[in-house]
Amino acid sequence: MSQIIVLPHQQLCPEGAVLEAEEGASLCEVLIDNDIAIEHACEMSCACTTCHVIVREGFNSLNPSTDNEEDLLDAAWGLEATSRLSCQVKISSQNIVIEIPKYTINHARENH
Repeated sequence: MSQIIVLPHQQLCPEGAVLEAEEGASLCEVLIDNDIAIEHACEMSCACTTCHVIVREGFNSLNPSTDNEEDLLDAAWGLEATSRLSCQVKISSQNIVIEIPKYTINHARENH
């Protein structure tokens, strides 16, 4: 099991969180399964940027991003060098620290 440390986010996770995840699990699904309602407007099909996260620690331990993910990330709000779409991140055996950006480019929050 790996730990995912989620830094505080005013709306989604005000206190921050420490989550346990199996290697190979989808980061987006782990967040949702632990009641962190990260947006995922495209239903995790790598067609939007609403599940954008910034990996603050452990970035190099993650599976590489695809060209499609990289192209989509160019449109993400608050893009950084360690940005990823959480629907495309597979948890590795190393712990990671993530930050969920304050905003997305989504104009209407989806209720999933």
